Amino acid sequence: MPAPRVLFVKLSSLGDVIHHLPAVTELLEHRPGTHVGWAVEEAYAELVRLHPGVSEVVPVGLRGLKRNIFSPSRWRRVGDTRRQLRAGRWDYVVDAQGLIKSALVTRAARAPSFGMDRRSARERGAARFYDVRIPIARDRHAVERNRELVAKVFGYRVDGPPRYGLASPPQPPAWAPRLPYAVLLHAASRAAKRWPEERWEALARRLAENGCVSVFPGGTDDERRVAARMAAKVPQGLAAPAMGLVEAAALMAHAQLVAGVDTGLTHLAAALGRPTVGIYTATRPALTGLHASSAENIGGPGSSPTAEEVAAALRLETA
Repeated sequence: MPAPRVLFVKLSSLGDVIHHLPAVTELLEHRPGTHVGWAVEEAYAELVRLHPGVSEVVPVGLRGLKRNIFSPSRWRRVGDTRRQLRAGRWDYVVDAQGLIKSALVTRAARAPSFGMDRRSARERGAARFYDVRIPIARDRHAVERNRELVAKVFGYRVDGPPRYGLASPPQPPAWAPRLPYAVLLHAASRAAKRWPEERWEALARRLAENGCVSVFPGGTDDERRVAARMAAKVPQGLAAPAMGLVEAAALMAHAQLVAGVDTGLTHLAAALGRPTVGIYTATRPALTGLHASSAENIGGPGSSPTAEEVAAALRLETA
C-alpha cells in the first residue's frame, strides 16, 4: 500500500505551532514513510520546514487577509491556498488547533477530517466540522494534548518525553558573538508578560561575571530600541539586528543559555534543546509553559521572579 498522506492543521501562534512538533516526530516513528503536510500561517512556514519529517507546507494567510481585507493580492493567495489544500489527495486531515478558523481550513482540504470533540476543542463549534471527533482531556499540557490526539487517530500509544525533531541550523548568525553567549528574550505581546528592564540588566551582569555575553533580540522597532538601551547598560551587551525565524533559531541553537518571558521564541529555544528558563509574570505555565527536559519555568501571576531566582535557575555561579 502507498504511504498515507496526512495534513496537519495548526495555524498559529508560534508557541502553538511548536507545541505540535513532537506529535509529528512520533507519527513518523510509528508510521514510517508517511507524507506529512502542514497548513500553517505564512509567518511560521519557514519554521515548520526545519522539521525534516514535514514534506509539504501549505502557507495560510488568514492573518494577512484580516489586516488587508480589501487587498486583491491577499484574496488571490487565499485562493491559491484553497487549491493547494484540495489538490493534496490527503488520506487524513487532522485539526490540532480546535478553532473555527482551523476547522474551516480542515474542511477546505475535502478529505476525511479528525479533531477534538466539543468538550475538548478550544472553540466548541469547531467540532461540528470534523468527521471524527476525539475526546482529549483539557487539563493536560498543550504538547501532550497534541501528542494524544495524533496517537488516537493513528492507533498507537504516547510514550516517553516529547521530542521536537527540529534540525538545528549548523551555524549561528555571522554577527553572533564568538564568546559564549546567552539570549535574553525580553519582548512580549502584552505588557503584563514583560519582566522589568532593571532585572534583565541585573541578570546580564551576572552572566558577564560568568564569562557570557548577553544578546537582546527584538521583533519590532520599539523592542529593538529597548534591547539597545539595555545592552548599552551591561558589560558586553549586544542588541541583535532584525531577523527572521530561521535566523533566530540559529542564534538560539548555538547559545549557551536562554532566558525569556512567555513568548513563542522561548518555546523555540526549549524545542531546540537549549538550557532555557521561562520567566512568567502574568500567565500560568502549567498548561502552556516550556515543556522540555532542558527547560524550567519560574514565576506566575503575582509572582514575578527576581533576577537572583532566574540566575539560580540558569545555574549561574556567584561571583
